[in-house]
Amino acid sequence: MQQWIAEIAYETASGPKKVTETFFLPSADDVRESIGKRGGYVLSIRAHERSPLERLLARSTWWQVQLLRGIQFRAGSSSPGVALWKIIQAEENPRRQNILAPAREALARGLGVIDALKALQIFDHSTLAILAGSERANRLIEGIPHAIHSITQKKKNARAIMGTMGWLGFDVFSIVSSLWAGKDMVLGWFRDNPPSDPEEFEKFERVVGNLGLTWDILIYTSVFMGLFMCWCLFSFWLNRGKKDWPTAKLVRKIPLIGGYLRDLAFADSMTAAARMLNGMVPINDTLEQSAEASGAPDVIAYWEESLNDLSRGVSLGNALDRSPLRRNERLELAALSDLEQVATVMESIAEMRSQAAKTKHSMIVWLAFALTGVFLVIAFGSAIYALTVMNMSMDSMMGGLMQGAV
Repeated sequence: MQQWIAEIAYETASGPKKVTETFFLPSADDVRESIGKRGGYVLSIRAHERSPLERLLARSTWWQVQLLRGIQFRAGSSSPGVALWKIIQAEENPRRQNILAPAREALARGLGVIDALKALQIFDHSTLAILAGSERANRLIEGIPHAIHSITQKKKNARAIMGTMGWLGFDVFSIVSSLWAGKDMVLGWFRDNPPSDPEEFEKFERVVGNLGLTWDILIYTSVFMGLFMCWCLFSFWLNRGKKDWPTAKLVRKIPLIGGYLRDLAFADSMTAAARMLNGMVPINDTLEQSAEASGAPDVIAYWEESLNDLSRGVSLGNALDRSPLRRNERLELAALSDLEQVATVMESIAEMRSQAAKTKHSMIVWLAFALTGVFLVIAFGSAIYALTVMNMSMDSMMGGLMQGAV
């Protein structure tokens, strides 16, 4: 479904009248058909697009939480769909009206509140899964606090990921800037102090050439790492909301980073499942919605296979006891004796995954710090090695560099 903005001409008693209307339909052809049935003439049709400021506001945690709290507050005296309609009608800010327009069109066409919230395209999969599961159990109001908690937890995880990427970016920038600045100074000093003996000069050219090649390899390697990181960030932003795409597959194959993202995905989906069960969502719907809530293939496969086994009559504990859960997590599931314990066990597994993600986060940061040291040691160690091969002194080199800097 897509929101469309159409300019329409109508025949009136006073002559042609031009109006602009919005539609929430699958395609532009459906819009033309709808306008034709009403006796109008299409002048232009374009897909609705939000401005950058509107996209930023719509994606903000504050805006999402306020919208859900508004539905929860107003739904005490009416249905959630009517509550959302009242929020839309009461909104006076033009930007927020633009953000809420798809939901208004969905409700006007008779769709439910979950379809209207999906039309907004502002909530992630796990939040929508919690809301949809609660709505199936006719407990949407009880599910909204769990969805709000999921949103705030997602924000914390996003901050952790952005902090990791920011540190890695600073690390790569430090390597590139240090090597780039040091290369000209060090190689410049060597070229300004060549030996006078012809045999020594030939050896000098070979050593300095190898030194320059070593520094070039280090610089281009670090530049490639920086470009790869920028591309990954751009690709994740461009493909946000999608289940899987080539860049995500490539990132998941990076040993430590792939494990870090997998732990976060499991923690999010396990938390969402626990909150749905606490909201009295049936176990089958919980497993189905948990699969839809995640974008990680490993996590999706886990929930789908568990649901298939449960549908075939396998006990819940055995259905959930499968790879890629770890041994200690499986021991938690093995102790299950009734359905009431499932939510508690899932919350425990989510906590263990969160702790594992924090550990991997620390390892990534320290590994990046160590990588910086390795690059710089190789760079300046190769320069010192060149000095020893040419029987030059470190003091003369440092003195020359200091004079050049002054």
